[in-house]
Amino acid sequence: DALQIKGHGARVLSPEEAERLAKDQVLVSEFKQLKLEKEAQKNWDLFYKRNSTNFFKDRHWTTREFQELKACREFADQKLTILEAGCGVGNCLFPLLEEDLNIFAYACDFSPRAVEYVKKNALYSTERCKVFQCDLTKDDLLDNIPADSVDVVTLIFVLSAIHPDKMHLVLRNIYKVLKPGKCVLFRDYGLYDHAMLRFKSGSKLGENFYVRQDGTRSYFFTEEFLSQLFKAEGYEQVVNEYVQRETVNKKEDLRVPRVFLQSKFQKP
Repeated sequence: DALQIKGHGARVLSPEEAERLAKDQVLVSEFKQLKLEKEAQKNWDLFYKRNSTNFFKDRHWTTREFQELKACREFADQKLTILEAGCGVGNCLFPLLEEDLNIFAYACDFSPRAVEYVKKNALYSTERCKVFQCDLTKDDLLDNIPADSVDVVTLIFVLSAIHPDKMHLVLRNIYKVLKPGKCVLFRDYGLYDHAMLRFKSGSKLGENFYVRQDGTRSYFFTEEFLSQLFKAEGYEQVVNEYVQRETVNKKEDLRVPRVFLQSKFQKP
């Protein structure tokens, strides 16, 4: 069960949480940080090798949360072209293709193994989607997608896995394929999300940036940082707000504070 509130400021920490975060200031060594950057693709590939297609649930909430997927149509049965940047094994892609028959989807992922899982899915059809492996920080999307041809780009729990110094490269890459007047739909981890507070000492890579035990990394966004990031690449902000949820586990009587940033940025 989850209770959800939107549009409020950043989550306020309890005194215990604030103290714990204030104490955790030691950063992972530069040598290890460089190694993590170099092995980022390998670590995500191993993640999918271990978890196969079973780790993430299918995201049937996408069309509910992002009404724009329907609203951006100029007429009822208009065929939309979308790009799912960082598609994983298709947990967002396939529910979307099932729910909306007038969509053609481009989808790409950093992990070759994840891309293979998408291609093996019974719902995968080259008539309805084109999936390809891509490092969004350096592989040109124009090699697979025509310029100014995409109606909607979804960037859902993707940017947080990329080094903050390289995030602008992803947005610049996406900008080239997005039609003028169309949007990037963004959802990712927000500052002080429960996942951020669970990191043990010795996991910190930089401000709001951490490494998990499996070598994959996660950044936790503030509203201000995300806004500056998109605007610096020429996008206009439409919506940019924290979504706070309290996930309740009744069986174990646990209440877990989740914080996400849900946003919409438009190419002028």
